[in-house]
Amino acid sequence: MGIGRRMSGHRGILAILGGERRGGGEGAGCRQEVCESLNRSRGGVSGGEKAENTVRRERGCGRTPAAADGRRARLSGAGGGDAGPTGDPGSALGGRMDALLLTANVGSLFDDLEGLQMIWLQEFYQAVAKYKPHFIAVHCQEIGGKDYETGMVHVGTFVDGILSSKEMRQYNRARVYLDEDFTAHSHFTALGSMYFLHESIQTIHQFDFKGQEFKEVVGKEVHNAHLEGNSMIEKERFPQDFWPECKWSRKGYIRTRWRFQDQVFDLVNIHLFHDASNLVAWKSPSIFSGNRRKALGYVLSRITDTRYEKVPFLIFGDFNVRLDTQRVVETLCSPATVQTILTNDAEDVKKVLFQEKDNDHKVLLRIESKTFDYFDQDVFRENNGKALLEFDKELATFINEICELDIQFPPSYPYSEVNTEGTLYANTRCPAWCDRILMSPSANEVVVKGKYVYDMMGPAVCMGDHKPVYLYFQIGV
Repeated sequence: MGIGRRMSGHRGILAILGGERRGGGEGAGCRQEVCESLNRSRGGVSGGEKAENTVRRERGCGRTPAAADGRRARLSGAGGGDAGPTGDPGSALGGRMDALLLTANVGSLFDDLEGLQMIWLQEFYQAVAKYKPHFIAVHCQEIGGKDYETGMVHVGTFVDGILSSKEMRQYNRARVYLDEDFTAHSHFTALGSMYFLHESIQTIHQFDFKGQEFKEVVGKEVHNAHLEGNSMIEKERFPQDFWPECKWSRKGYIRTRWRFQDQVFDLVNIHLFHDASNLVAWKSPSIFSGNRRKALGYVLSRITDTRYEKVPFLIFGDFNVRLDTQRVVETLCSPATVQTILTNDAEDVKKVLFQEKDNDHKVLLRIESKTFDYFDQDVFRENNGKALLEFDKELATFINEICELDIQFPPSYPYSEVNTEGTLYANTRCPAWCDRILMSPSANEVVVKGKYVYDMMGPAVCMGDHKPVYLYFQIGV
């Protein structure tokens, strides 16, 4: 069984939490400076506008130069997947806030600054123009790229470009949290959480976890150092014993809490463990799947424990969840013969070949540690891969804790990173829906009350090895 939803006993709207104090203070001991004024008009900005368009940015201290059963439960609700542009974002003042949530593993973008990054930004701006959201949340994983010690220097330019772009000129408030300090090995997650607020929203508040009070969001702030001491977020890197076989991992989560009038919700950016070897992963049960379940269970327990009042939550990121690969292989290659090729010392498996019994023993599938080469990729794209959803079982353990809207887009990973191959999968892993937007049952009640769209961004163009996944929905107030 896949992820379902449990509706009884959950509140869609929660009471306003705690006290409130106007102001910004973003964590004890954080030093900030006004470092850049973003001029958004050809003729300059007025004094009042300049105050709004100034970015407050933390200064990093002690940093190195490079660091400066797969059936889905059907969800009822108005609109479904047919929501389109909503008109003037000013409608937030009329009792509704339109939200756009996006998760994107951006590891590929910092390897191709002129190509993939430009395409990615173009698709992002098109989504903003299409849905005209009042609130945007972008959760990134692998900021700085796969070679983060080299690529991390480009993250600031990437973020500043978004903040100062003409496409985002109506978003006059922002909060950005970038875990850039790869020298902090015990804390580094390479996660980036970005939140943008449209000028039509009069007030929105963010929760201070240390002070346990909400604070009004004013101006634009970028935080890229000492995130462990930042009271406006909760950030953790997963303990090493969650995957003891791995020497080191930059996986973890970042949590924020928001209030818009009488709606309170948590947004959690997450990156779970990957499959280290196809040769291990294709045998069930996969140890990698167990590692992910342990980490996700830990996050769910942390965001619902008794330290703070429980509120609806949406958790979106790169879950790295995979299909039941053994069953996928058995289904795709049922009439085939299997040939196992060992390494030279005959101690380990080097590759596994699945061949037709006749037809000159045509190879249907080749599996190696980092190769999953099936002869016909159309099976993963046909009807958005719907036939494969029955093998997407990994999250079923949490069926009573998290929900998901119907998946109507093809597997989000692993795509080719060649600019001209936007619809092709790379022959590295079995395609799967790694990138997801999940939610608590109480959050689900809010989402399905209005129009919503759960889809993949940039289906026809190259976006890197992961396609971003987004959720557009309307919050009634």
